[in-house]
Amino acid sequence: MVSEKACRKCHALTKESKCPVCGSTDLSINWSGIAIIVDPENSEVAKLLGIKAPGRYAINVL
Repeated sequence: MVSEKACRKCHALTKESKCPVCGSTDLSINWSGIAIIVDPENSEVAKLLGIKAPGRYAINVL
């Protein structure tokens, strides 16, 4: 079973070894909370978290 990792830079969730949003390889298995962003242009949550692309994001990354 492959667990999802969170990017330490943009908090995007992925099962890959490279972040699909920012391209970083600095990923963590220690994260909590999920925000699913469908329309970042009209989402107050996306604006609050600084998210510019749709996807699944961790709220807290250690």
